[in-house]
Formats: sequence, C-alpha cells, structure tokens
Amino acid sequence: MLKWGSTILLALCLIVIFYTTRDDETPPAPTAGQMEVYGFDVGQGDSTFIRTKEDAILIDGGNNGKGEDVVRYLNELGVERLTAIVATHPDADHIGGLDTVLDAFPVESVYAPRVTHTTETYRDFLLAVKREGVTIKSVKAGLEIPSEVARFTFLAPLTNGTQDLNSWSAVLRVENGQDRFLFMGDAPIRTEQQLLESDEYLRADVLKLGHHGAETSSSLPFLQAVAPKRALISAGKDNAYRHPRPSVLQELKTERIMVDRTDKNGTIQYISSGNGIKESNRTDLRPD
Repeated sequence: MLKWGSTILLALCLIVIFYTTRDDETPPAPTAGQMEVYGFDVGQGDSTFIRTKEDAILIDGGNNGKGEDVVRYLNELGVERLTAIVATHPDADHIGGLDTVLDAFPVESVYAPRVTHTTETYRDFLLAVKREGVTIKSVKAGLEIPSEVARFTFLAPLTNGTQDLNSWSAVLRVENGQDRFLFMGDAPIRTEQQLLESDEYLRADVLKLGHHGAETSSSLPFLQAVAPKRALISAGKDNAYRHPRPSVLQELKTERIMVDRTDKNGTIQYISSGNGIKESNRTDLRPD
C-alpha cells in the first residue's frame, strides 16, 4: 500500500511540474548562422517577422485591429525586443497594427519611405513612433539595416513614387549565407521594371509577392529574373479583392514556383541554415 501511495504521489508531482513550467518556457532563439522568417497570418494584410541570433525585425503589422495578433505571435515566439520595424508604405493593411506593436515592445529603429499620408491610421503610427522615442529612418535604395550576422538591404524605392502609395513600397532583400529572401511590400510592376533596369542581383530563394498576389505586381519578367523556389502570399481567406489573382497563380505554376499562402495555410515559417531553407506551417500562430 505504501509503495502504491509513493508512486501516485510521484506521478502527481510530475504533473504539477509539467503544467506549471510549460507555459513559462521560452522558445529557443535561432542558433549561430540560422535565420527564421515568419509570414504571419493577419488576414487581408501583411506582416513578416525575421529573426537571427542577434536580429528581430518586423516588416509591417497588418491592418487596424491586427496588432494584437502580431503582439501575441511575437510573445509566443519569446520575443522581448525588436531591433527594427519596417513600415513598407502607409496603407492601413500594412501599418494599421504597428502602433499596437510599438506600444508593446522596445524598438531600436523604425524604417519607412519618405511619403506621408493624412489618414488616422498613419497618424496613430507616427504618434506611436514618437512615444517610443525613436526617429524614422527614410528608406531608399542601397540603405542597409545594420546586422552582425546577416545582410538586410533596401532595393526600393529607387525614385520618388507617384500618388499611388504602393509605388513608394520599401523592398527589402535579406541574405543569410547562400540563402536569399526578397520582400516586396505592395510594390507594383513600375517598381519591378525599375529593379530589372538596375544593376541589382535579384535572384532569391523565397519571394514575398507584392500586393498580396494582385495583377498589379509579380510580372512574368520579374518572376523570371528573381527565379524563386517558393513564393509567399499574404492574403485573407475569401477576401473581397480575390487575392491572389488566378492569373498570378497560373504564372507561378508555369514557372514551377511553390506557393505558400497565409489564407490557406496560416502562418508560414522558413528556417534558413545559410545553405538551404526549410518551410513549415505554424498552425499554432493563428488569429484569435
């Protein structure tokens, strides 16, 4: 009887230890040479997170009301600070959640193109940056985000944009060893043509399509120049814009480019070793 009692007591102790410690466990940060990239599921909008052993960079924060999801995702990943935030352009579906993120985390630097907007969403973003006590660094082609372990280079805007805010989109190339990612914001075909005419090396293993897979981006010549193995598309399920468009999906299929969609698969995770990229779906990182 004493033996059985001791066994039961030990089992109960193990259960208590398990349930009291598992919620406090912090997911391990990437090891040296490793990079994690997350295409967050924020519905019809954009938010991408990049993490190395030293860097924690957020590109956009989804629409208004989606900042809470982004903050929760970052918390679940064990993020305590952001080394940089990139606001690709002033559209609400890209910057709407950034004020919430800025209020939730210490942020070292904020990058955005030199274009203003009169919306309340853009004003909220500017006020949050001011509360954080940082100054926005103007994005232009050739500017780099400092890093000791990877390379983050803005390829656009190359020139001033037009009245179309998408034409001001910050385009960011990320290099980790031999692995390359290219993040297009909502850059239109006009920007793609400028990049094709530049001397920049555009090849990338993963291309985050411009404008959620709309026909206004992802021209065939640009896809062929980048020649990605995988395309990341951030879009909302059954969205009113019908993103991604069937014609874009057909071009990706013709070019034999694998497609990763947040509207179909939720948050997408890429792990780069510097010599190869593995993709997986993070079903635990979904909107509430």
